[in-house]
Amino acid sequence: MASASFTMDSVVVGRSARMRAVFDFVRVIADSDSSVLVTGETGTGKELIANLIHLSSSRRSKPFVAVSCAILSETLIESELFGHERGAFTGAIKDRPGRFELAQGGTIFLDDIDDVPLSMQVKLLRVLQNRVVERLGGTRQIPVDVRVITGSKRDLRALTAEGKFREDLFYRLNVIPVNLPPLRERREDIPVLVDHFVKRYFRQRGEQARSVSTAVMQAFMRYPWPGNVRELENACERIAQTCTCETVRLGCVPISVLFYKYAESPQPIAESHANPSAVSLEERLQDLETNLIRWALRMSNGNKSKAADMLKIKRSTLGDRIKKLGLVELETGEN
Repeated sequence: MASASFTMDSVVVGRSARMRAVFDFVRVIADSDSSVLVTGETGTGKELIANLIHLSSSRRSKPFVAVSCAILSETLIESELFGHERGAFTGAIKDRPGRFELAQGGTIFLDDIDDVPLSMQVKLLRVLQNRVVERLGGTRQIPVDVRVITGSKRDLRALTAEGKFREDLFYRLNVIPVNLPPLRERREDIPVLVDHFVKRYFRQRGEQARSVSTAVMQAFMRYPWPGNVRELENACERIAQTCTCETVRLGCVPISVLFYKYAESPQPIAESHANPSAVSLEERLQDLETNLIRWALRMSNGNKSKAADMLKIKRSTLGDRIKKLGLVELETGEN
């Protein structure tokens, strides 16, 4: 495994010093069976790192089972994790193994462990201590051989101090802590990620990958990315779905990123470098309008009436805007 970067399921994690340190640490802990607690903001890639630990370990040929505890209700989480026996509750028409059993010999990743209710925490602690599960509605103890990795978006130590998380469970989970930095603290990874995601989503559309203009990269570099890598990926996917330029320009960038009101630099980003102190608002708006019109026409297969409906304007207004913007190649087409 290279320490500079890591690619899994076509997702590049990064090459920054912070992430290289994470990769190096993962290599050290991979073959341990001790519990790992991966912490970091939403979208930093906790499941990706958990999977990397699994794939780097001697358990790599066995299952990797990921569970998001945040989406499971208190009444469902026990059945999902530990399974249930037939007749345990209404609708339980057959025996069903839980996620711990499905991960036998491999790794289970419990994401959003901070959302697990207190009533469930004691049962989870018992499983970690005894390495056996008992299905809901059953009495048989089933041995499980799994490595447990958990993920948390909140400080479990603080939750413990507030009485919202069991202290004994915290210490059981936090044997090996791994913290993932937010994207704003490793901005040198942004160009690598942007290049990867833009190419990936254009190719998924069956189109040649686009290069990204310097101005667009500047906008991405100054945005704080509160949703981290996941938000960045979503922005790149949106660009691939709407951009019709040969090079991704500012008009292709989501408004939320381009005009972020708390941007670290107060200096507007100009597409042209001829006069970096001047920015043409009219040109930027024209870029945006052009891309929206091209997107609507593509989505409507060239039908201008449908495209106008998508843009919530009149058919005649669309025709006028096409002429005003000088989009000669778009003037012909269906009604």
